Amino acid sequence: MSRLTTAITSRVENGETAFIPYIMAGDGGLSALKQQLLFLQNAGATAVELGIPFSDPVADGPVIQQAGLRSLSHGTTLREVLEEVEQLQQDVTIPIVIMTYLNPVLQLGLDEFAKLASKAQVAGVIIPDMPLEESDLLRDVLQPVSIDLIQLVSLTSPAERVRRIAEASEGFVYAVTVNGITGTRQSLPEVTFDHLKELKQVSPVPVMAGFGVSTPEHVTQLGEVVDGVIVGSFVVDAFANGHEETILPLLDAAKAVTTRV
Repeated sequence: MSRLTTAITSRVENGETAFIPYIMAGDGGLSALKQQLLFLQNAGATAVELGIPFSDPVADGPVIQQAGLRSLSHGTTLREVLEEVEQLQQDVTIPIVIMTYLNPVLQLGLDEFAKLASKAQVAGVIIPDMPLEESDLLRDVLQPVSIDLIQLVSLTSPAERVRRIAEASEGFVYAVTVNGITGTRQSLPEVTFDHLKELKQVSPVPVMAGFGVSTPEHVTQLGEVVDGVIVGSFVVDAFANGHEETILPLLDAAKAVTTRV
C-alpha cells in the first residue's frame, strides 16, 4: 500500500474523514511555503496538495487562478518548488501531492521531473489536463520511484469509464464533485452523492472528493459517502487574506467520527 493510501486509510479506520487542503506554491513567495505547510500539518491535515502555477490553468476557478498569477509574478517554477520541498523534508513530514498541468512537466523533462520529485519525497502527482489514455507517459517514470499518479474522474462520465479511471488511479482517485472549474459553492447537488456511492463501489483505491468543497457541512456530508475531501479555493483564499484560522472548522469536521453509508 502506498504512502498516500496508507495515510488516508488510517484516518478512515479511525472513523475520521481524510482531509487534503490545496495551496498554491509561491503565492506570497516560496519563502512562505514552509509556514503554510507546517500550519496545515500541525492542524491535522492528512496530506497537502501543492499547486504549481501555470499561465493557462483550464481547471482552476478565479481564486486559484489569481493565486497562480501572484505566484508567477514571483517567478515560481516547477523546479524551484520541488527543490524547496526537498529542503523542507526534515520539518514537513505529511505526504505532499504535486498538482501541475502537463506543460511545466514536459518543459522540465519527464525524467528530470521524476528525479526531482523523488528527491523531494513527493508522494503523488495530479495532472488535470492529461487524459487516462496518455497517462502511461508519466506513469512509466513515476512508478520506479514509488510516486502515485492520481487520476481525476468526472462523476458524469459513463460508468465504464469511471471504473477504468478508478482502476488506473494510484494513491487515491480524485472525484470531481461538480461540473466545471474549481471554486467555493454553498451546496452540493444530490445527484453528486449518488455518483460518489457508485464510484466508491468500483474503486480499488480511496475516493477523495473535491471541487466546490468549502464548508464544514460539505465535509461532513461527503465524509459519510467517500474516504475524504480536498479543499482548494477556500484554503487558498484563507491564506491569501491572512485568515488561516477559518480553515480549522473544516478540519474539525473531518476529525469528527463519521458514520459511513
